[in-house]
Amino acid sequence: MHPLYPLIWLIKKTKALSAVSMRLVKITGKSKYAIHPKHLIVVEPLWYLADINKEDVVLDIGCNNGQHTLKTAVKCKKIIGLDYDRKQLIIARNSASDKNIKNVVFRQFNLEQKLKFKEQSFDKIICLDVLEHIVRRNQLLAEIRRLLKPQGLAFVAIPNINTSWKQLQKKVGLNYYADPDHKIEYTVEEIKKVLLKAGFKIISFKPVTYDSPWIGFIDLLGGLSLHLYAKIVLLKKAKADQNISESTGFRIIIKKSP
Repeated sequence: MHPLYPLIWLIKKTKALSAVSMRLVKITGKSKYAIHPKHLIVVEPLWYLADINKEDVVLDIGCNNGQHTLKTAVKCKKIIGLDYDRKQLIIARNSASDKNIKNVVFRQFNLEQKLKFKEQSFDKIICLDVLEHIVRRNQLLAEIRRLLKPQGLAFVAIPNINTSWKQLQKKVGLNYYADPDHKIEYTVEEIKKVLLKAGFKIISFKPVTYDSPWIGFIDLLGGLSLHLYAKIVLLKKAKADQNISESTGFRIIIKKSP
């Protein structure tokens, strides 16, 4: 066993505090629902919202509890959110009702299956932190390409495998993926190759946020103080902007190749 294994294992386990932060958000009255504190702060506009237009029909693949879906709904004509988790979809639907948002529909769907929409049905497609959970990733990318209109855009967020924190976990013999359910994570070169092979042109490729081993404690702070949490989030984003290789993942805008 690597001499640092026990210490790194212990630090890794503190990520479970992120789940506690979601409960704290509800207990402290910051939200009616147990959602991640990141959804309750605004340190910058959502990275894809500037490309959403009022006449757009949008698909949100893997919408979870619908927080991105609802923020997008304010800017588009109609949006459909797909997810397999019933509990998260209940939060999504209730949140839409609370905010009186009428142009959104949430549906339960297994994303390992082909999507049940006609070809070129959507102006924009959102696919955030989803591909890494899917076995049939090539099929899902093909479906995104099929469903996009000729000038449509897709917004993809994907995890980075090469951060220093992940490589340290790998070195000591730990599972170094950001989530145990992840089937794959990518280097910059790997995800670019995958998207190009799937028939897409990359329009924009940017970092997300700095990959810190202390994320559990940072999220826990968010459950207690959104003000302090927002300050730390800004610092992490600035650090990732300085070095994309240390980013938790990549935010990518793509369109269909000719």
